Amino acid sequence: MLTDGVNITVLAGHYGSGKTQIAAFLAAELRKRHERVTLCDLDIVNPYFRTVDHRALLESAGIRLISSAYAGSNVETPGFPPEAASVFDDPGVVSVIDVGGDDRGALALGRYAEKLTGNAAILLVINKYRPLSAGARDTCEICREIENAGRFRFTGIVNNSNLGAETTAENVLSSLPYAEAISQSLSLPVVAVSVMKGLERELADKIEHLWCMEIYRKWVSL
Repeated sequence: MLTDGVNITVLAGHYGSGKTQIAAFLAAELRKRHERVTLCDLDIVNPYFRTVDHRALLESAGIRLISSAYAGSNVETPGFPPEAASVFDDPGVVSVIDVGGDDRGALALGRYAEKLTGNAAILLVINKYRPLSAGARDTCEICREIENAGRFRFTGIVNNSNLGAETTAENVLSSLPYAEAISQSLSLPVVAVSVMKGLERELADKIEHLWCMEIYRKWVSL
């Protein structure tokens, strides 16, 4: 599993990259292995998908959700929820942090940057099929902006290139050169290529680090 050996997983990337769906799925998978799992939603910009809108679903799975007091409103405030300190201070908690809003969202996490060193997987989520991050160079620029704002450095890449429910195996395969170009430019490994359940049979012997998100369709349809 891409989070082995760490208590905190940070997911960041460009708008619409799919990091929030990944955060929700990852938290659900971690809950199968750990008693206490927290999902911290730092998406402070008008979103495509908000975990706070599905609090009941997450909590029914035994996942604690922490989100900004401004979640679901039109207030774009990069504030870090006060109760989120437990993410960093309680070693018994396994946490997933969804950093939304590109570099503005990363500002909220910057105050805790020192606590991420050596104790976190900080993953750049990329999606070739989003207009403003369709090129490797553009995506690398977004990466550097997020790192500078948050005062952290990414440790790996999740290739989440998809077209939602319309995604085909060929769409995923066509994204591999894009992900590899980003990997080489940033000197970061691609730790996962995420796909929704139903494509894994077509791709299992063609892609390294394939990661099947079993609940992807369910989350997209909510």
